[in-house]
Amino acid sequence: MAEYEAEDRRERQEAKIREEKRHLEEKAKTALAENQIETKIDNQKIKDILRNIDQTFNPDGAESAKADDEHESYLVRATDGVGYDGNPDISDTPSGESESKDNLQFEQESEQSDETETDLENRVGTKRRRKRQKTNSLAGKIALFLISTIIITLIATGFFVYRYVDSSIKPLDSSSKKYITVDIPEGSGNKYIGQILEKSGVIKSATVFNYYTKFKNYSNFQSGYYNLQPSMDLDEICKQLKEGGTPQPEKPSLGKILVTEGYTIKQISEAVTKNAAKKHASTPYTADDFLKVVQDDTFISKMTAKYPKLLGSLPEADKVTYRLEGYLFPATYSYYEKTSMEDIVENMISTMDSYMSQYYDTIAASGKSVNDVLTLASLVEKEGSTDDDRRNIASVFYNRINNDMPLQSNIAILYAMGKLGEETSLAADASIDTSIDSPYNVYTNTGLMPGPVDAPSLSAIEATVNPASTNYYYFVADVKTGKVYYSENFDDHKANVEKYVNSQINE
Repeated sequence: MAEYEAEDRRERQEAKIREEKRHLEEKAKTALAENQIETKIDNQKIKDILRNIDQTFNPDGAESAKADDEHESYLVRATDGVGYDGNPDISDTPSGESESKDNLQFEQESEQSDETETDLENRVGTKRRRKRQKTNSLAGKIALFLISTIIITLIATGFFVYRYVDSSIKPLDSSSKKYITVDIPEGSGNKYIGQILEKSGVIKSATVFNYYTKFKNYSNFQSGYYNLQPSMDLDEICKQLKEGGTPQPEKPSLGKILVTEGYTIKQISEAVTKNAAKKHASTPYTADDFLKVVQDDTFISKMTAKYPKLLGSLPEADKVTYRLEGYLFPATYSYYEKTSMEDIVENMISTMDSYMSQYYDTIAASGKSVNDVLTLASLVEKEGSTDDDRRNIASVFYNRINNDMPLQSNIAILYAMGKLGEETSLAADASIDTSIDSPYNVYTNTGLMPGPVDAPSLSAIEATVNPASTNYYYFVADVKTGKVYYSENFDDHKANVEKYVNSQINE
């Protein structure tokens, strides 16, 4: 803004200078035309006058002085008709001729004056353009500097923000082994939970925790007491918060054992060796420790006496692979410094008893045993994946049992072969040996197997206790989509098998 005001002042000064020059030129021309010049015109005096005017209105004065020097030439020529003594030289020239010469000189001077004025204006314009160019160049450099500074600042800020967020997502102290007990009040939001965790020294930033949980859609965190570690990342912490805390503070566990739904005892023996609370971490237990306990008759007798409703109908040892197969509830179990293998197995039995307690009366009223229900539920667990399918599949099995038809489930055959839980191809499953000699062969034997083949989920148990009411005797699942198709007669079932299984095996 200041540059534009200064330029405006310069333009007004230059206009005043041009006006003064025009005024002097007019007076000189008038004097020549009327032959009224009586004294010698001092060229240097005129030059000084013009320079003084320039200095008055234009302190720079350099360009104006130069223009005045050039302008002086036609003023000097304007005195050609004046004698040395300052009087008009008319002694040798007739009056008419002198007047004609004066007119000619006036026209020439007028043209020269116009040309000089134009040159002066051109110089002033050139000077102004150069100043504008310098100003624009300087402004461009300043703008480029500012833009570069802003970009560099943004990049640096983004880098440090990324580093900060990344470090906040990772464990606060990956080498820490200590536990910190935190209390999450009921109704706490993610933002408040983050503040509690940051204040407790579990995480680095409550703000990052709040935005990270929103980004990952973590919600429905449970209230209670938690034993958390600075060595846990945000995902591990959120997982525990979703599982729920304890009503009262508890001693921190050393780790966790995860028993997945549908696991066999063989698979559980491997699970007890892995600490589910930490990636690639192990527990102090071995598979042999676990298998030794679940086959210990003394231990089983003690458990039967303690949980009679659950274990009162256990199958005999000589009829099954493992007597406790299917009686260990699939869940996550914590262990502590003095937790023994027997403590862990009993915890699994106790949890199953706790969930089954709601069904004991219904099972007794139906004339079935707990072993019957858990045995059938172990098949339902593997054959169906949704609650509705499991209720329908349980109905199919009951319909077949009631009509003295074999269950014809490959799940039981795979268990008899020792392959249940292993990955089986579609072709291998379709060509399974249904003539195998085993009490678990439900193709050649009618009714139920002697005992469960895996650890059924609560969903499978519920479906078995309360099955759907149907007239279905057959079912088959589409090997591509998993959708289950049911039929009441063998012809329809055969068509479904051809359409949803055999045709896709041959592709």
